[in-house]
Amino acid sequence: MSQLTVYFDDPFWVGVFERVEDGHLETCRVVFGAEPKDYEVYAFILKHYAQLKFSRPLIVQEESAKRINPKRLQRKIKNALQNQGISTKAQEAIQLEREASKLERKIVSKEKKDTKKEMKFMMKQEKKKQKKKGH
Repeated sequence: MSQLTVYFDDPFWVGVFERVEDGHLETCRVVFGAEPKDYEVYAFILKHYAQLKFSRPLIVQEESAKRINPKRLQRKIKNALQNQGISTKAQEAIQLEREASKLERKIVSKEKKDTKKEMKFMMKQEKKKQKKKGH
């Protein structure tokens, strides 16, 4: 099951794709910019859905597939349309993905910094040796 929620997050329009497969929720956040028309959203889905980078899967409880009374289903749909927000599970998945990518960036940045520091030290040592030789 997949779901797309488009909402206004000042100053941009944002789309959150939610995908539930085998009890695992994966989310992806896309910034549209200006308010997208229905046909633009549909074209985006057709063209870019395969390239979307979904978050790591979160385990969720799936609702049972029992038959729902049509009137109850209509009320649920009406409430979902009025609410127009993304699910808390989706928010949690997006936040976890942000934290994970932040941690990865931090590690890579630290490695670069250490490498640069090591190179600088080696250059100083080489310069000392050259001075001692008298060149």
